[in-house]
Amino acid sequence: MILEMKVPSPGESIKEVEIATWLVKDGDYVEKDQAIAEVDSDKATLELPAEASGIITLKAEEGDAVAVGAVVCLIDTSAAKPAGDAPAAAVEAPKAEVKAEAPKAAPVAAAPAATYASGTPSPAARKILDEKNIAPASITGTGKDGRITKDDAVNAVPSMGTPTGGSRGTERTKLSMLRRKVAERLVAAKNETAMLTTFNEVNMTPINLIRNEYKDAFKAKHGGIGLGYMSFFTKAVTRALKLFPDVNSMMDGDHKIAFDFCDISIAVSGPKGLMVPVVRNAENLTFRGVEADIKRLALKARDGQITVDDMTGGTFTITNGGVFGSMLSTPIINPPQSGILGMHNIIERPIAVNGKVEIHPMMYVALSYDHRIIDGRESVGFLVAVKEALENPMELLMDNNPKKALEL
Repeated sequence: MILEMKVPSPGESIKEVEIATWLVKDGDYVEKDQAIAEVDSDKATLELPAEASGIITLKAEEGDAVAVGAVVCLIDTSAAKPAGDAPAAAVEAPKAEVKAEAPKAAPVAAAPAATYASGTPSPAARKILDEKNIAPASITGTGKDGRITKDDAVNAVPSMGTPTGGSRGTERTKLSMLRRKVAERLVAAKNETAMLTTFNEVNMTPINLIRNEYKDAFKAKHGGIGLGYMSFFTKAVTRALKLFPDVNSMMDGDHKIAFDFCDISIAVSGPKGLMVPVVRNAENLTFRGVEADIKRLALKARDGQITVDDMTGGTFTITNGGVFGSMLSTPIINPPQSGILGMHNIIERPIAVNGKVEIHPMMYVALSYDHRIIDGRESVGFLVAVKEALENPMELLMDNNPKKALEL
């Protein structure tokens, strides 16, 4: 029996996928539920499992766009599984070695003996070389005994530093459907929103003190989950979104859609590029809950197991360029959201504290927002609220009880 395998729908709005990689070859025997291909949609990369066991016949090439519901391969379910490897092909016997006499090298004409005239320009040639700013040593003379003639100088071309020995190869590769969609969305965000960015800085000393005191106990209590910065930032963001709800809204034509929940998109790096999975109802999660969910989503992204559902939705985004060493940036809004918070690296810098200069670990933070829906008061107020919570986490994020907040 020949089974026609059709492309399943990865999500409600997805009409086609692209064959990123075939994991099997045409004519291979596959087992039921074996991953036979990786397919790209405009939201995620997914594995395509075999629907039955049998001999597979591929009906699409890598890079082909295939409509959802179209036949992507055939599986002959009546074919028996091969018993072991096929016998190796007979190896051709080596032919008798035939020794051939090496051809004699052609005689090389003897180079003319160097004299005082070799490489020396004539007076007319020297004037021309000086005007061109060309060193005589870079010219091979064609005159008697290697003298540089006027014609040699006239024909000489100044060196432009053209590389002579390095690689100059190029490679042209087609972007994946996911990467093309990301590019399309980023360009749309720049062209279709009134994007503006506001900046502030955060003294990370209070958070560092809490982490240094409790991170070991937190990790031991919660099965190896670390106490990172993302939980503090996520909690600070959800608090600020409650204070400034316009930042937690989006445009839909002539209407504004406001949310009474905080689904926080967290930008993570995966093998296929940047992914933005969503931490659902982050306003209700504890520090442990935020860290556990971020770890779960990051591992799925790293292993290529992220799904469309994991990245669907989101009311606000946090991106951390600091892990790559970024000091300051203007993050691009993740449409249709209206705001994104950019974290950056932590640098010890001198700052004024109560009239005295002290050195503290400082981080620049940036909020990019859609000015069509968020005014300056809300955007600046939101970022200040984030800064206040991060610089006073004990009171504003932990209710002055860090052990209870960290579930220790």
